[in-house]
Amino acid sequence: MTKQTILASVFATTLFAGAVVAQQAAVYTWTGPGVNVRGASKCPGYKMTINVTVNGNSVKGEFQQEGREQRNFETTLGQGGAFKTVAKLGQGNTIDVVGTINASGSKIMLDGYCKFEGPMTKKQ
Repeated sequence: MTKQTILASVFATTLFAGAVVAQQAAVYTWTGPGVNVRGASKCPGYKMTINVTVNGNSVKGEFQQEGREQRNFETTLGQGGAFKTVAKLGQGNTIDVVGTINASGSKIMLDGYCKFEGPMTKKQ
């Protein structure tokens, strides 16, 4: 092997490794109480944990209210890191999911029978 071939091989390996690192998933989390919406009165007593995984433009989330079944959602990042979808609950009910993940921060809101919202922290 020539010196140029070795250098080209090292460069290609480094470039490929950088691309793999760039595509690794980032995980964000939020845990907190709910806020009452119209017609609700018990939301501050409900504790929700939300985990969001971003891989490229793919967004996958799981959320679970303490004492209830875990639910999930999937969507894609839009302009400015915004995402929006509707997650299915039980018995035909749904909850709106809205969030933003970008260089200036990340936040999430679930809005339905209660409102759960706040800034997410990135897991290491």
